[in-house]
Amino acid sequence: MATRLRRLTTRRSPPKLLFFALLMLAPVCVIGIYNYGQKISYFFRPLWDKPPLPFRRLPHYYAENVSVEHLCRLHNWSIRSQPRRIFDNIIFSNELDLLEIRWHELNPYVSKFVIMESNTTFTGIRKPLFFASNRARFAFAEEKIVYGVFPGRIASPGSLKDPFVLESLQRGAMNGLLHSAGISNGDLVIMSDTDEVPSPHTLKLLQWCDGVPPILHLELKHYMYSFEFPVDYSSWRATVQIYTPQTRYRHSRQSDVIFSDAGWHCSFCFRSLEEFTLKMTGYSHADRVKRKAFLNYSRIQRIICRGDDLFDMLPEEYSFKEMIKKMGSIARSDSAVHLPSYLIQNADRFRFLLPGGCKRNIVQLK
Repeated sequence: MATRLRRLTTRRSPPKLLFFALLMLAPVCVIGIYNYGQKISYFFRPLWDKPPLPFRRLPHYYAENVSVEHLCRLHNWSIRSQPRRIFDNIIFSNELDLLEIRWHELNPYVSKFVIMESNTTFTGIRKPLFFASNRARFAFAEEKIVYGVFPGRIASPGSLKDPFVLESLQRGAMNGLLHSAGISNGDLVIMSDTDEVPSPHTLKLLQWCDGVPPILHLELKHYMYSFEFPVDYSSWRATVQIYTPQTRYRHSRQSDVIFSDAGWHCSFCFRSLEEFTLKMTGYSHADRVKRKAFLNYSRIQRIICRGDDLFDMLPEEYSFKEMIKKMGSIARSDSAVHLPSYLIQNADRFRFLLPGGCKRNIVQLK
């Protein structure tokens, strides 16, 4: 009888052990999901999300010393008797170095530089009007500048307001500023962020050719931190459009046509570590800053030189194959070929954007 009781006791023990094991495991799972939920979600993205419909890609023909008439013909377009006017439209935060490169690069082809900045970030953090206080730096384009200020909203502590709402309002305000710049039907309008820079020969081709699609997305070569870390050709949000009364400023998909290899997109390409933290906490994806340690200058500097991810995220891909392919650090490139000419001409000033220049300064923004 005693032996049977011992056997019954032994058989009933495992459920208690399992209960205590689950009790101990539950908080561990909760903490893990809280800290790594975003990473877990991105890892399983191929299971819960579908990729957008693919673009119809237009080949891009270009070589030095080839006439624009011949290039138009290669694209099955015809040459115009006069070039279209081009209006370059951007909302600006604090990308002063990239703005200088952009405007010098595009200046020969652009009629008006339309720029709007705000006194707050998208997340409601008060910030200086960086362009206004550095306007003398852009005196070379002064006659072409149409400048506006968007009154931002200061977020109260603990506020959970969606930063995309404020971003959308600021982008919407660009329509009025563009209209005041004197744009007319048939002009070309560039809609992009400051760090999305069309190549000059792309603009020259589009302004001189007839038959160009009315809304054309631009495929830009994507770089991270500098032109030392090329990522891929995944940047597509920038567009060039033939203006009509129905044209509205947007930074999202507006057509199914994309023009191949049409420029550069240099993300987080800042001179100072302070500029990095301003963008990390101020742009619409600021929720990716999961811990205060993410804003540590030493950590950011280390990540820049390694080509790692600032937010410790997995690649945003729709297939496990592409995700695995892009895991890990971005491969360095020693090439500084086919980059903006103004950057190369002023390489000493912009060393931080070129191969071997990953070290950043810690400076106070003005």
